[in-house]
Amino acid sequence: QAQLVESGGGLVQAGGSLRLSCAASGFILRAYAMGWYRQAPGKQRELVARVTSGGMTNYADSVKGRFTISRDNAENTVYLQMNSLKPEDTAVYYCNADRVGYAMVYWGKGTLVTVSS
Repeated sequence: QAQLVESGGGLVQAGGSLRLSCAASGFILRAYAMGWYRQAPGKQRELVARVTSGGMTNYADSVKGRFTISRDNAENTVYLQMNSLKPEDTAVYYCNADRVGYAMVYWGKGTLVTVSS
């Protein structure tokens, strides 16, 4: 049974940092593109950062230079390092696994990040 479990969310002041983790089980992480998405209250879910199975990354313009996505295939874990956090980063952050071309997509249940001003 494929599963993604996020952790590391919490309350932080503006300008602070958090590191989110996404632990994967039940599938081979290295075959999947991995992404972090977020959904703020009243807004649609949006892509924050993504790393392909080959290690290429892309970021939403709003987080470029502040967030870094990384993957540890040996540990079946994906990370999102978030620095210089802003109140507008407040959202539930979701981990996503996508085996491109195979219609195999998994989602975690999310972790809440709250940034106070």
